[in-house]
Parts: sequence; structure tokens; C-alpha cells
Amino acid sequence: MIQAKIAEILESDQFLQEYHVKGWVRSFRSNRFIALNDGSTLKNLQCVIDFENTDEELLKRINIGAAISVKGTLKESMGSQQRVEIEVTELEILGDANPEEVKLTILSPKKHSMEKLREQAHLRVRTNTFGAVMRVRSKLSYAVHKFFQDKNFHYVNTPIITGSDAEGAGEMFRVTSLDMKNPPKNEDGSINYKEDFFGKETNLTVSGQLEAEAFAMGLGQVYTFGPTFRAENSNTSRHLAEFWMIEPEVAFCDLDGNMDLAEEFIKYVLKYVMKHCKEDLEFLAERQANEDKLKPKAERSEMNLLEKLNFVLENNFKRVSYTEAIEILKNSKPNKKKKFNYIIEEWGADLQSEHERYLVEKHFKSPVILFDYPASIKAFYMRLNEDQKTVRAMDILFPGIGEIVGGSQREERLDVLKEKMKALDIPEEELWWYLDTRKFGTCVHSGFGLGFERLVQFTTGMTNIRDVIPFPRTPQNAEF
Repeated sequence: MIQAKIAEILESDQFLQEYHVKGWVRSFRSNRFIALNDGSTLKNLQCVIDFENTDEELLKRINIGAAISVKGTLKESMGSQQRVEIEVTELEILGDANPEEVKLTILSPKKHSMEKLREQAHLRVRTNTFGAVMRVRSKLSYAVHKFFQDKNFHYVNTPIITGSDAEGAGEMFRVTSLDMKNPPKNEDGSINYKEDFFGKETNLTVSGQLEAEAFAMGLGQVYTFGPTFRAENSNTSRHLAEFWMIEPEVAFCDLDGNMDLAEEFIKYVLKYVMKHCKEDLEFLAERQANEDKLKPKAERSEMNLLEKLNFVLENNFKRVSYTEAIEILKNSKPNKKKKFNYIIEEWGADLQSEHERYLVEKHFKSPVILFDYPASIKAFYMRLNEDQKTVRAMDILFPGIGEIVGGSQREERLDVLKEKMKALDIPEEELWWYLDTRKFGTCVHSGFGLGFERLVQFTTGMTNIRDVIPFPRTPQNAEF
């Protein structure tokens, strides 16, 4: 007897082979047909029981959500819905599911709002939608590591607790062991963090980039893939307080090499998941199409999910300077007719998602990499161009989502970096170690950051970022 996962059994041609399988009941029809799922695949395995020779009390316990163990023989199915089925010879209830409680949960009703499902995040993975999303997320995660490892990048675990703010965002979660009811005070009444655990103010990190840069200066090419945190009090479909970031850093690499790497990376992981999650993506594409039908025509996607993924894979990413993009946007019909929510009037404007999507979906009809942004709207560590007003930054823009990747060639010149930090009131003593990397064999180097949940969201077609992470952390919500 072979103990196997349902995904393996559904592909098997070993008819009359005895199988042992465990899973959860998705449905039970006519006291005879059990639809069993174990999370290994979107599809259910039909298990057929001889109800006339099965204990009636046992039959009553085969409820939706119950965990069961089934032993039986693989047969060709006579039904049109499945190719194979298991003819049950032995069935055991491993965990009961109370039918009255099941009626009140996501396991029973066919239609639930996404909001309702978020309230039961510990159970929502039992639904087809979230099972598919989380399998795609898992395969994407593996593809990220496989891409970098195959290219001989070194995986670096950067600190979660940090004393610096890499992005200059100022929206960080404080980490402290002090008694907040009675903290030690300085003479001016401020909290004396010298008595805290680390002897200084510390926070949860918003990025592992600065530390990754330091390691790239010794290991050549590295990447981080870990949790990051942002205390932004924003209750939108695009924001999480806890999310995962992918951040490669490469020594001896300029902006052009950085753009090449980012394009190759994104195409690799999307191609990988389209090959290994075909069934789940087809289901999610159908789901998105049905969701689109309920929207006003103007809000519907021009491409379905699979078309959108192929759009990225099949097109070269168009490389356009920020200056050229501004001219295109200024002269565009939506801008001239005041259709944009944010009208582009002059060079230096910070582009919004509507502008980015216009460039991708309407103007170039391909993914776009914008580069050489105004220094005033980008971070201090980006390399200043000779014009003294732009930096070697790049953003990758996708259909339906806008910016998905942000990166730059880093400022390797110590004197320029110091000047930029001074202009932004960033104390040198806070980042002394970062400045040190420019003293010991400085070199041209580049990197980028990709929010993993944004990637999962794009790949699965989910409209809310809270639905692509197992247990979302958002303002006023740290449940589960």
C-alpha cells in the first residue's frame, strides 16, 4: 500500500494499486461520494464508499471540514468530473468537524466576502482561492532563492532590529525593553534610551539594503529575503505593516547591469510559477475574470491574469528616462483633459500609479523601466549624476499595478555621500559603518528592492495585498 498525496494520486495510472491518503472533507454526497483535499493540489480526490456496509455512526461523522484517513483501491472513474477515484476499503475519522459550527464558518457557504475571510485567516486557506494563492506564494519563494543561488549569489540574513532608518521614512516600530509606565528620563524629561537593552533607540527594520551593501563589498553579490516593517497608519489595499522584501546587491555593477538583472529575475520567477502552478493560475484567472464582470466597464482589466503574466514574459522592458516620461505624460490626452487625479505640470513631479500604468498600458504597451529620477524625490544613497539634479535610480512598472521594483546604482563616492547626508540632516555617527564601506576599497555597486507581496499580488491577480500573506498585519489588527 502506497501512502501518497492527492496531487500524486490524481496523476497516477497504477490502477488496482492500494493507496493510503489523508485529508479534509470538502463535500459528501449521497452518503457515498467524498471529495477529499489535502492541500497538495487545487483538485479534490473522489473517494467512493460502500455506504450499505459502513457503520451509520461513522457516516454521520463525515462532515465538511473533518480530517479523515482513507485506504482503498485506485480505479478509473465512471464520472465525467474526474479521471480516477479511490474505492474505499477502510475509513477512519482523524478529527471531527461539528456540522453546526461548520455552517457558521468559511468551510460551508459557497460565497464569502474577502473581508469575512480575513476575519478567519486561520481557516481561509481551506478555500480554493487561498489554497491556490498560498501554493503560488510558496513556489514564487522557492523560485526567488533558486534564481539567485543558480547565479552564485550569497543569501544574507540582515538584522530585523536596527538602529538606522534606511529609507528615511521615519515610520518605524520601536523596539524596547524599558518599562513604558515608568521609563528612565533625561534631565530634559525625554526618555533615556542609554538604559534600554541596546543602549540606544532601536526599531524594526524597513529594509536590509544598507547591510546587504556592506556584505556585497566582501562577497561580491548577495541577496536578502526577509521580513520588513513599516508603521504607516494606512488602511488601503496596498499597505501592510509587516511584509517581505527581496533585496539583491551587486559589487562592480552599474545601473545598466542592475536593470538587466532585475528584468531577468522577474521573468525567471514568473516563468517558473507559470510552469509549476498552471492549475492554480488558471483557477485564479477565472476567478479574476468573474470578479471583473461585477465591476463598471471602465474599471475592468484589459488583460486577463494569464495575458498579463505573458505580457511581462514576452516583451522586452522599455527603458525610458524620467525626463522623457514626464514629457510623454504632460502631452498625454488624460493629462490635457484633466482625467488624471494628479495632473503633471512640471519636471520633478513624483509619479503616481495612474501615470505609471498609462506609460505601460497605453503608451509603450510593454513593461517599462524608468531611470534617472530627480534627486529631490529619491533616497540619499542613490548615485548623483553629473547634472547634479538627477540620480541613477530605476523603477520597474507593470500593467495593473504600476511600480513593482525600485533600485539604483549606489553612491560610492564618500565625499558626495557625506554631502547628501548633511543636506538631509542624517547624522554621520548613526551610519558611520555605512560610510566606512566607502573607505575600504569603494567601487561602483547597485541593487534593487522588490516587495514580495506585491509580486504575489501581481502573479495571482488578487486586488488586496492582505490576501496574499498568510496573516496580515495592518493598523488596529494583529490577530492570529
